[in-house]
Amino acid sequence: MPITVEDFEAARPQLLSVAHRMLGSVHDAQDAVQTAWLRAAAGHRAERIDNPAGWLTTVTARVCLDELRARRRRGEAPLLADAIPAEQLSADEAVLRTENVSRALLVLLAQLTPPQRVAFVLHDLFAVPFDQIAQVLDGTVPSAKKHASRARRRLHSPAPVEARRQARQAPDREIVEAFLAAARTGDTREMIRLLAPDSVRDADAALLPPGARTVVTGATAIATETVRFADRIRAICRLTVDGAPAHLIAPGGHPLAVLHIGTDRGQVTRITLRPVRPTDVFAAV
Repeated sequence: MPITVEDFEAARPQLLSVAHRMLGSVHDAQDAVQTAWLRAAAGHRAERIDNPAGWLTTVTARVCLDELRARRRRGEAPLLADAIPAEQLSADEAVLRTENVSRALLVLLAQLTPPQRVAFVLHDLFAVPFDQIAQVLDGTVPSAKKHASRARRRLHSPAPVEARRQARQAPDREIVEAFLAAARTGDTREMIRLLAPDSVRDADAALLPPGARTVVTGATAIATETVRFADRIRAICRLTVDGAPAHLIAPGGHPLAVLHIGTDRGQVTRITLRPVRPTDVFAAV
């Protein structure tokens, strides 16, 4: 029997999840799923479809693949957070938190080729078999497996040797994580305890409200200011940026800023914040 409205509504949450991982945007995912439904409604009226959810997943994935390829043809780089309307950014962030999506993974997925991203998302995240993925990609099963394998290597390949060495030798990583944990919850007292009395926060003016100081000195002043940016702290993930370990602020999975936290003798001594550059390369730690 053909796809019904009831079939589509039952599959919609899964379709939106698949499309979101592929396109990185709730808005684009909704458009892709709606396009898939229009295609289902326009054709296959007499065709018997035994697995409506699987059929709709295949159609949605094809729509997403077309969109990813169109972006590449247009030479579009992944959108940075400051180029996305606040309402869309909030919607993307809500999905990450509601569905417990890996923020770092979403950032890294944006660096894959369209076939790699589609193959990885379908197989590794949603357990779609490779014969179905081959249909989406208009290729063979071995080719689909190869795309997924290449995606896996790019996503999970170890950081450069120097970055791994820095990460291992950082004696105060636990201090950094404790500071970020306090910042997420707005625990001013704990932040002051972890900050050196003469610590410095140095941030690019583009990341601050108009008129805000780019340099703030002193534990109390830094902790007090940090509370105002708790939403950004909650949008942090740990990655390597251009080969060096760092923390990336990525609301909704969209890169915004690179955060470096320096320590000395068990205290945070310097916090540096700069905007993400289009040329930045991200990798797993």
